[in-house]
This record gives sequence, C-alpha cells and structure tokens, in this order.
Amino acid sequence: MSAALNWLAEHGTELARWTAFAAAVALAGWISATVVWRRALYIGLGVPVKLDWLPGGQEGGMGERTKRRPSFAGQMLGHRKLLHDIRSGIMHLIYFYGFIVLQFGAADLIWKKLSGHPIPFPYYDGFAWSQELTVSLVLLAVLYGGFRRYVERLPRLKRGWKPSLVLWFIGGLMATVLFTLAFERLAASGAGAGGGIADGPDAAVHLVAESYAPVSAVLAHGLGVLGVSGGSLAADIGYELFWWLHLAVLLSFLVYVPQSKHFHLITGPVNLWLHRRAPVGKLSPLDLENEEAEAFGAGKVEHFSHKQLIDLYACVECGRCTNVCPASNTGKLLSPMHLMVKLRDHLTEKGAAVTSKSAWIPRVMGGRTAGAHTMGASLPVWEDGFEGSVTSIGPTMAAQAQAWSVREGSKAEDAELIGDVMTEEELWACTTCRNCEEVCPVGNEHVDKIIDMRRYLVLMDGKLPADGQRALQNIERQSNPWGLPRVERAAWIEECESRTGVRVPTMQEFRKEAALRVSQHAEHEKGAAVTAAVKAAVPEVLLWAGSMGAYDTRSRKVLYDVVRLLDQAGVTFATLGLEERSSGDTARRIGNELLFQELCRENIATIAKYGITRIVTVCPHTYNAFKKDYPDFGLPESVVVEHHTELLAELLAAGRLKPRHALEERVTYHDSCYLGRYNEVYDAPRQLLKAIPGVQLQEMARSRANGMCCGAGGGLMWMEEQSGVRVNIARTSQALEVKPSVIGSACPYCLTMMEDGLKSLEADEQVSARDVAELLAASVFGSEGR
Repeated sequence: MSAALNWLAEHGTELARWTAFAAAVALAGWISATVVWRRALYIGLGVPVKLDWLPGGQEGGMGERTKRRPSFAGQMLGHRKLLHDIRSGIMHLIYFYGFIVLQFGAADLIWKKLSGHPIPFPYYDGFAWSQELTVSLVLLAVLYGGFRRYVERLPRLKRGWKPSLVLWFIGGLMATVLFTLAFERLAASGAGAGGGIADGPDAAVHLVAESYAPVSAVLAHGLGVLGVSGGSLAADIGYELFWWLHLAVLLSFLVYVPQSKHFHLITGPVNLWLHRRAPVGKLSPLDLENEEAEAFGAGKVEHFSHKQLIDLYACVECGRCTNVCPASNTGKLLSPMHLMVKLRDHLTEKGAAVTSKSAWIPRVMGGRTAGAHTMGASLPVWEDGFEGSVTSIGPTMAAQAQAWSVREGSKAEDAELIGDVMTEEELWACTTCRNCEEVCPVGNEHVDKIIDMRRYLVLMDGKLPADGQRALQNIERQSNPWGLPRVERAAWIEECESRTGVRVPTMQEFRKEAALRVSQHAEHEKGAAVTAAVKAAVPEVLLWAGSMGAYDTRSRKVLYDVVRLLDQAGVTFATLGLEERSSGDTARRIGNELLFQELCRENIATIAKYGITRIVTVCPHTYNAFKKDYPDFGLPESVVVEHHTELLAELLAAGRLKPRHALEERVTYHDSCYLGRYNEVYDAPRQLLKAIPGVQLQEMARSRANGMCCGAGGGLMWMEEQSGVRVNIARTSQALEVKPSVIGSACPYCLTMMEDGLKSLEADEQVSARDVAELLAASVFGSEGR
C-alpha cells in the first residue's frame, strides 16, 4: 500500500496530465467525427450517383488517370487557381504547408510534456529551427489575412466576427506554440535546482541552442526581463499553462472546423478528387421516360446528386466566384458564393430535421435563434454614380447579406428550395458563363445546380419569364427564337450567292449532283452500285448555319465571309437548308429539356441520313451542344465538330488562305464563353488576327479564361435584364478601356451584344464590332471583303 502511495505521490502529476489529455483528445475527436458523420448523412439524402473514387473507372481508363492526378496535385498541392491572385495564393500556401510542417512540431511539443523526451526526429536542431521559422511565417500570414479582410476590405470577402474566428484560432495556435517553447526553456534552465514541475520527467527535456530557437529564445529573454527567472515556479506554471492552452486551442479548432466553412479542409480535397471527368460544362441528361421519377430537375435540396451536395460543404466562401460573375458585377441579385452558402445552410438545417440529428455539437454553435434560414425581400441597389464602365459586386453582396437570415419559428422542411432559398430572379440572372467554376479553388460546379432548378421550374411548374417563354414557343413552332417562318431558314443561300457569287448547295442538291456525276461516269454500273456511290458522296464539311446565321441580318454577313473563305481555300462544303433545325442550346439552358431532346434527335437523324463526318459552325453555342450534349443522344464520336475559327486557322496554317491586304486596325478580342471556357478555344481566333498584316492585337484586362461574359448565354440573349446595368454594356466598356478601333469576336451572340453596347455608349462611330472571319476576309480579298 505504501509503495502504491509512494508511486502515486511521485507520478501523480504525470498520471493526471495523461488522464486529462486522453479525455480531452477523446472528447474532441468524438465531437469532430460525429459532426462529420452527420453531415455525411445529410449528403446521403441526395440522389445516389456513382462516385469515382479510384482513377481509371467510370468515364475513362489510364488516360483519364494521368489527366486527373496532375490536375488534383496542381490544385491541391500547387494552389494553381489560388495563385491567380498572387498575394492571396502565397498566403494560403503558407497556411497549407505551414500546417503540414507544424503537425510534427505539435506532436513533438505535446509528447515532450507528456513523456519528458522529444520525438527523435533526425537533425533535431534543424527541425526545431524550421518549426520556429514556420510559426513566424504563419503568424505573418494571419496578420496579412486580417489586413486584407478588415483594412484593405476586399469586396469579395465577408466581414464581421465569424470570418475572423479562424484568424484567432490560427494566431492563437502560433502564439501558444511560441510561449510554450519560451516557458519550457525557462523552466528547464533550472531543472534540478530545486523542486517544481521541471524536476521529474521535464528535467530531461532536450533544449536546442538559442541559435536554433531564434524566436522562443528571444521571447524567453523578454519574459526574464519581466521577472520570470529560469527554474522558477512562475516558469513551471507558465510552461504548464501554455502547454494546456495550446492543446485547448488545437482541440477546439478540431471541433470548430467541420462545423464551419473550414470543413473545406476535409471536403475540398475530396471534391477535387471526385471532380467529374465528363467534358467541361456538360449537362447531365434527364430520363424523361422514367415514370417513377419524383420530379425532373431540382425542386428540393435532396433532388441534387451526392456529388452536387459535396460541393456545398467544400465551398470556401472566398468570393472568387462572385467576384468574376457578370450578374453579381452588374447589380443582379445572383451571387455564386451565396448560392453555395444558402444551399449548404438549407441542406444542413433540413438534414438535421429529417435525420433528427443536430448539426451542431454543442448546439449553441448553431446559434440561439430557433428557426430556418430563408430569403427576405432585398434587392441590390445600384447606387447613383455607377455607370456602364464600372462593375461592382458591392450591391449584390450587401443585398444577399441582408436578405439571408433566420426566420424565427420557421421550419427547414417547410422551406421551398425555389422561393425561400433561391429566388427565381437569381436563377434567371445566370448567363451560364462558367467563370465562377473556372476560378473556384475546390472544383465546385455552380451552373449545373442552376440549370437543374430551372428545369424544375420549366418542366414541373411551367414558370419562366414571359420573353423566355416566347422564345421557347417560337423554337418549338418555327425552330428559331424569333418565330420567323421555318420555310425562310434556307433563304440565306440565295442571298449569299447574290452577294458573294458562291452557291452553297444543300445536302439534297449535293446528293443530286453526285448522282449525276456518278451516272455520267458509270453508265455500265448497276443501280445498287450507283445508289451506294451517291450515298458515299459526302462533302468535306457540313456548314451549319444556325438560327443566327440563317435569320439574323448581321450574323449572315459573317456566314457569307466564312463561305467565301472556304470556297477560296478549295474546301467542298454543303449545308442542310430547310432540313436544319435549332440546335436546342437555348432550350436546354433555359431548362426545357424536353424540347432540347426533340430537336437534338431530329438533327442527329438528319446528320446520320447523309453520313456527315465533319461539321463546322459559326456559333459557339451550337458548337458546344454538338460536342458536349449530342453524344448522349446518339451523335457518333467519329463526327468531327469544329468552330469556324478552328477550321480557318487550319487552312491558314496549310497555306490555303493568304492574308495579303493590310488592315490598320487596333483589335481587342472578346472571348466567347462557350468557345473559350467551355471548349478552351483561345488561340485559333488570335492566330487569325495575328496573321493579318497591320492588325495590332491588344488584350483586355479580363481575357481568355477570365474573360467577362457578353451577357447573352444561358438563354439571356432572348430575355431582358431587370436590374443593375446591362452586362453587355459593362463588357463593352472594358473593351473600350484599351482604346481599340475594332472589338473582335467569334460568336454571333457576342457580336450582337458588342454592337448594342457600342451604340448604347455612343461609341459606334469610332469603334466597330466585327467577327474575326470578317477581318480575315477583308485581308484575303481586299476591299471586296470589307
């Protein structure tokens, strides 16, 4: 008995420390794991999809594996997208790698106190020095983070006490590390000199030379000046206190992370790894024949897929998406960041109600007000003085902050996804430009969620803006958004011949001409052989005019120049004429999947009838639909789809087109979203411009992957903007900042929007908007091409 008492007296402090440590770690670990598990349950409420955890499965083999790993490594380990903002990128790199390095230091710090011995890391002195350097860098990053948010006040960053919590956590962790090391040095310097905590196991603690502890040694000297002498009781108490404080902050952070936006530390890497490998921007088709489907589109948060719900918890709330969104920048209510935040809040609240498992441990972390988040009545106020040349996310950020709040007494399960969480105004403000997705550092996809909610509105509720409804009805009846007669779709062919002298045959005419040639040269062949020869007669290229090229007077001029250039290069081509239908892109982006699928299947059947193997179009929206959407409905992968700038660049490189005439123009090129961000065609249009003698190419501040949308995508070409400044005016103003004589484009929508923008800004007499094909034709043909 006496031996046990003696042992307890000798080791009681150690036992108590070990017991308290184990209990604290177990409690924090249980809370953190429980919170993560419950959020996984909430994600499980969504629609099951096959999550591709292992490379080489689902949508690709080894080739896809090699694509995914560099992308994953580049974004997570290399912070590729974060480094687009170099200052923010470096700050986050310090956080990221700082925390990795400091995990070893934290383990060593804790173990030394518990056991009295450091972890035997190789080159321990260098290890200690690297820890203090890293702590100092992280502290500087924390200070800079606070400066950016509260002094520099970047518009995309939220302010208030909540966003500052993480800075206090990280700063507190770093400060307690340094003070623990400083007090350890003071306590150990008198070890064995007389009692105290420093006797016993702590007396054996290995202290590095002061040269390897440049910060904590100086701090220890400062504490000594303040009266804390080496080996004193004050040093022992300080060491014990700050060791426990460090552990408390560390474990509190562990509990806090999964219950805050910093859950992205866990879900972000998962989201990047699971990022779908389907073509960029590709929409998932709806099975409209599924009689067991509860709904088409997303009318409830559980209608989203598991992967879409993981997106919500991966959101960093960094505001990069909102910062580049054309809607947010021009005074619309839509904010991509708030889209993710609001859906996440709603999922968490509804998930807790449905599963009867609280999202918060302890419950106070969820707030004290009983109720659910809903949208109130608030609209962005586009202040006096804002002009088309100014873009600002301030009004949108303020409106969202004011509108999204807890409605006391409301229930999450009663809140409507469309109406209480996302307003219709927000959904119809999206141009589907994907700039938000391009800049997201955790691989979130915003557009597919908006399209899914639009699908529900259109297919289930029959709700959409009147002008959008009119466009869809016109497409359904006449296969064009204006409702012009279907029989006029081929009228451009005659006009083209009268203006250019080039007759573009329809596929029917091409077949007849082929039949005539075959019959003249193969009179001895049997009828079946002649028929086979005629069917095998296919032009090099099928020229897809599209609705804009076929009907719009301005877009026809672009089409005619493309015809002239193809003819000059000796390309054999034909068109479908009256057999051509709308591509269905507008219908699909607005949400009418049924109409899209009908048009899609009709066009595929026509393409198959003639055995077409290569299609070129002047419209990036048609181009994207053929490349990304049509294969789901039977368009063979062997059919090559090209944009006219790609084909013209190919002909130029082959020497089949020769720009001889100089154009003394200063051109700035506006990137079409559906050509650039959706299909990464950035160089072909610029190659054409650079090949033209006399042309000076001047890039806008926002160009290529970060180019701002013209405002016409997502069906908005056919709908009026209801608030703020028009997107096309803002974009045209950005183009005018570089003082061009021509705003170049490669999309009939963009061309229309730029011309309208120039007229609105009264700059159309000094600056013109032209397609790159028009400029190339002017150089190839001289004054005839103007």
